[in-house]
Amino acid sequence: MTTDAPDRILRLNTVLDRTGLSRATLYRKVQAGTFPKQIRIAVRCAGWRESAVNDWLRNPMFY
Repeated sequence: MTTDAPDRILRLNTVLDRTGLSRATLYRKVQAGTFPKQIRIAVRCAGWRESAVNDWLRNPMFY
């Protein structure tokens, strides 16, 4: 029996470190739909699902 680990939420600095993108480029790609959208964690707090970022890293051209 396999249990899937819960999807972690990555904060902005972690996403920038993993992708190598600048903050402006990251948000431009989110707006263009070529990078996963962030999810709201709290009123002034958002993050990205680790699985979505990993999917993008596997194949950024065809996300």
